[in-house]
Amino acid sequence: MAERDDGRDEALLTRVRAMEQAIGEIGTTLDETSTCRELAGFVARHLRASTEVDLVTEQGARLRRAASAPGAAVRGPTPHGRAAHTPATHRLSVPLAVHGEEALGALGTVGVTRSGGGPFSDHEVALLRYAARLAARHLEHAGRLAATEDTALHLQRALVAEPGRPHPNLEIAGGYLPAGPRALVGGDWFETVRLHFGRSLLVVGDVMGHGLDAAVDMNAYRTALREVAATDLPPHRVLRHLDAVVAEDDARRPATVLLVRVDPARSTATFASAGHLPPAVFGADGSAELVDLTVGPPLGTGVGGYEPTTRPLRPGDTLLIFTDGLVERRGEDIDVSLGRLAALRLTPDSGPEQVVDEVLHHLGAHDAEDDVAVLAARIRARAPQ
Repeated sequence: MAERDDGRDEALLTRVRAMEQAIGEIGTTLDETSTCRELAGFVARHLRASTEVDLVTEQGARLRRAASAPGAAVRGPTPHGRAAHTPATHRLSVPLAVHGEEALGALGTVGVTRSGGGPFSDHEVALLRYAARLAARHLEHAGRLAATEDTALHLQRALVAEPGRPHPNLEIAGGYLPAGPRALVGGDWFETVRLHFGRSLLVVGDVMGHGLDAAVDMNAYRTALREVAATDLPPHRVLRHLDAVVAEDDARRPATVLLVRVDPARSTATFASAGHLPPAVFGADGSAELVDLTVGPPLGTGVGGYEPTTRPLRPGDTLLIFTDGLVERRGEDIDVSLGRLAALRLTPDSGPEQVVDEVLHHLGAHDAEDDVAVLAARIRARAPQ
């Protein structure tokens, strides 16, 4: 009797130790696939059974295989004088659910198959259910985070991807990329404002920092800029006015902003920069040129000192304005980063959409360490008279 109790105590101790290991091995990331693989591997090792993790599809009607892991066959001793026989196969399936054993509302199932040995013990079943509940909890957290990030990304794209209404004489295209798969809303944006006499004001800005606070400040900058730009002031005077207004609010984060007033009738563009990187102009032959312009301090300092720079836009030229995430790379001098942009050679006669796509691709912006907002514009060719 004492030996039986000792065996039960040892089995219970083994189970508790395995549960402690499960806490450290399952759910090490907020990634659904990784969690399923960790669950399958853990169960396969501790139950010595092939393990399959199936998740409910988005439609909820079918299961899809998310992960699997092989288990070693368990063979009992062959009795002396008897021929070897095919080992028995034992199967077991539990719901991938947080609350007890309720299959209703389960995220999927965990199935185990063991060849040889005896049936699954009560301790093994308890360990399997514990591991399944632990994984389900992490999967729920991952799902909530993914939904939150998806909402935040749609919010950000809605904010930056509605660039206003430029005049029909201007072709434009924009793009926004978040910084990595776990990005939340940030302070990068682009904008266009329709002005008098067929002109359009192009804007790109970057509020310092990330997160909801930066997004709120970004929206405040956009609203203020639209109001000031509607007065048809020159770009440098728009920046002076915004800087004075923002400097009065200590809670507002500084921001870098680049304004470009495009005048198709005169084929010119007038620039004004508040601490922002210079834009690039891609010629009809696909070559790039950085615009040399005077750069004033970021908005919010109250210092002012913004000056205009005007240059022609030739037929076929495509202007590209962007936030620093497009070119900046950690540990690299900014001149080197800008030089990489200036060295690009795009497909000749590329329009704004193609310029945005090719620049994002060639500069590896999809893997950038910071948010990326870009806006490309080209004066629409006039129909022959």
